Amino acid sequence: MNSLMVCRLRMLLLSVGLVLASGPAWAEEDVDPWENFNRKVFAFNETADRFVLRPVTNAYKFVTPRFVQRGVSNAFSNIMEVPSALNGLLQGKPGSAGRDLGRFAINSTLGVGGLWDVAQHMGLENGDQEDFGQTLAVWGVSQGPYLVLPFLGPSTVRDTVALPVEWATDPLFYIDHTRTRYSVVAFYHIDNRLQLMELEEHVIGDRYVFIRDAYLQRREYLIHDGEVEDDFGGDFGDYGDFGDYGDYDDDF
Repeated sequence: MNSLMVCRLRMLLLSVGLVLASGPAWAEEDVDPWENFNRKVFAFNETADRFVLRPVTNAYKFVTPRFVQRGVSNAFSNIMEVPSALNGLLQGKPGSAGRDLGRFAINSTLGVGGLWDVAQHMGLENGDQEDFGQTLAVWGVSQGPYLVLPFLGPSTVRDTVALPVEWATDPLFYIDHTRTRYSVVAFYHIDNRLQLMELEEHVIGDRYVFIRDAYLQRREYLIHDGEVEDDFGGDFGDYGDFGDYGDYDDDF
């Protein structure tokens, strides 16, 4: 077992331990008791985005043809079908897990590594993917306060505790070549930022409050498989899990 796998296993055990030790004590009364701290981190993230991530993403958007952008998004979405299937099983959703595995198998072969979403034309539509934060919610772990993480953005205590497992089950982190792994992960975040650009026109009023409320409502929507009212439904997804946002060519 290499050092990377050992590190992932340690993070997995740490996350499970934190859940077992802290989960039952989390209160739901005040959704944002750390607002002053969160706003400071939010301001830091906004500055980093304005001067680093947004310019890099704009450059990528300018030099990359739309069909290539779509292919890259499809490929990343295809990779994330694997942890989504795992979380589907952990949540007792064999149908969802089977769909995700079916999409992965079809798109990885007929779709040339996921560049083309062939599975959707075979009746396996691209749905909302499952993550470990949703799994913890299904297991009864309470949400905890809203939390803004440096660089990572909106979260909750529950979703933050889930991060080590998210990383441990992310196929991108198991790329052996270190420079290639970091490059692919950076590209993944650039692709995610590109998707969010087309949603920013919907942000109104206090940007911090809007994003907080959108994030929390979207998480509830995902946790309950759409069986709750979601004002932001298809407009504001979870940072990291994206659907078919944007106006790409749907036939790609």
